Amino acid sequence: MVFYFESNVVSPPTLLFMGFDKNENEDLIKWGWPEDVWFHVDKVSSAHVYLRLRPGQMIDDIPSAVLEDAAQLVKANSIMGNKMNDVDVVYTMWSNLKKTPGMEVGQVGFHKEKEVRKIRVAKKDQRNS
Repeated sequence: MVFYFESNVVSPPTLLFMGFDKNENEDLIKWGWPEDVWFHVDKVSSAHVYLRLRPGQMIDDIPSAVLEDAAQLVKANSIMGNKMNDVDVVYTMWSNLKKTPGMEVGQVGFHKEKEVRKIRVAKKDQRNS
């Protein structure tokens, strides 16, 4: 079952989706919407978190508080990343995700590396414990 969250750091709240395991991550990869922004802890296994943009909103319009909230959620749902400080979280538009037949379940690449952004998460936010 895919989890749904509301980020209340802005008003109105922003909708976030998260896969419970690699199979649900695979479903999210397959059924994402063009206005979805994908988040993942860089270089370690983690949940896939998706932020659904509002009509007309662009990736560069995401408020920093919402970016931090999504990054904290993906960090909190990474077995290794959750234990680390100074973790990079990568994010990009769903349409930039590339899935090829030889990839593992839940694994993705990118069509354009230059469209991948990073946010640094210095430490765990205790609200997400």
